[in-house]
Amino acid sequence: SVAIIGASAAPGKAGNDVIVNILANGYAGKLYPVNPKGGKILGIDVYSSVASLPRDIDVAVIILPAAATAKAMRECADQGIRHFVLSSGGFAEVDEAGARIQRELEALIREKGLHALGPNTSGHTSTPVGFTSTFFPQGKIRGGRVSYVAQTGNFGTHTLKYILTGEHFGVARVVGLGNKIDIDETDALEYLGDDPETTAILIYIESFKRPHRFLEVAREVTRRKPVVLLKSGATESGRQAAIAHTAAMASPDRIVDGMLRQAGVVRISEYSQLVLAGKALSMMPLPAGNGVSFLAPSGAMLAVLSDYCERLGLHIPPMEPANVKRLQDISPSYIRMRNPVDIWPAALSVGVEPAYRDGMEIVLQDPAVDAVVPVMMLTPETGVPDPGFIVDLAKKYPTKPILVTFSGDKGAMDEYKAALEPRGIPTFQEIEQPFAVLSIMERCYRAMNRPA
Repeated sequence: SVAIIGASAAPGKAGNDVIVNILANGYAGKLYPVNPKGGKILGIDVYSSVASLPRDIDVAVIILPAAATAKAMRECADQGIRHFVLSSGGFAEVDEAGARIQRELEALIREKGLHALGPNTSGHTSTPVGFTSTFFPQGKIRGGRVSYVAQTGNFGTHTLKYILTGEHFGVARVVGLGNKIDIDETDALEYLGDDPETTAILIYIESFKRPHRFLEVAREVTRRKPVVLLKSGATESGRQAAIAHTAAMASPDRIVDGMLRQAGVVRISEYSQLVLAGKALSMMPLPAGNGVSFLAPSGAMLAVLSDYCERLGLHIPPMEPANVKRLQDISPSYIRMRNPVDIWPAALSVGVEPAYRDGMEIVLQDPAVDAVVPVMMLTPETGVPDPGFIVDLAKKYPTKPILVTFSGDKGAMDEYKAALEPRGIPTFQEIEQPFAVLSIMERCYRAMNRPA
């Protein structure tokens, strides 16, 4: 059961959007909107005050100005509510007056034995039970296998909106930490580490509230699940931005690096990788090594991407002579085949689909290759092969991830993405992206299999 303190009948208001979202996700629990005007909101009876609520409601979502939050929280506690989502901003991240209110909330939590997410949070989402406390207009949130923990409101709002509209994977849980007056990243990691619905955990963090405990929990969780983390505040400019955002005091970056390495947490450096790695971890197994093969329609791509792989710590292994001969058999005599694979001469010789299909199968069979990236050259004029052969190969070689990228006609690229991703094959619009993601996934594999 959930109380919405600050519920609104006005469409577009945060106190209305949160109810719209809860209803859109099919939450089966009871809702108790609270607004002094009473009446109904979206067909649900509204309570005119917190004091008129039934006792012992499970959670209260408070969407009120900062100055009114402490009073509402105390009234809820007097009604037996023990768990809170504090959505408003205007606390320690803004000024000393906000910091005083935040300290008052912290004292109330200690006094009453409460638990709270936030303040300054966009809420949390739990698709297995069809619930969200976000006030951003999301509608139905697609379920998935990965979970996110974010010390920023934008992940659970517009970044999640992009995932829902621009990608084909979903989420199990999303936890917006906000200013972390109670529930913090360690609590979230510990919960998600034991969550059967979550197979991988991705975190954005600006500061560690309890670094020693986080290290203890992460050391254990990372042996069972991939944990990928983006930590801001690596530079002085980033540290100042973090203070302004959530009042976070960032630790020296070299200390953070060492701590995360010890804990088996894979650190990333780009915000977009939270989405790209989440997609791959949702769909593909981890590679069992750093041996990669890629098939590209350009010698320049082979050279550039080979350099890129080396910088990422990926290895382009020589293949067994028998497999090299099989590649040569489908290619013109003027090209000397090797790994990586210059696939376009074969495409001109035997056809686009047979060249990519047979070339991918040959490299997938090679024991030195742990993952494959086909760079698909797609244009209506040169041919757009049926993507089903890639799905068939992924099923035939389930332990070796296949990450697809493109060159050519944008419309054909979009069609490939729409055809492959709902069938479990991640695609990437820029040719460097799958290699960066493979590097993250390979580091996750090493972390999970590190010596005791």
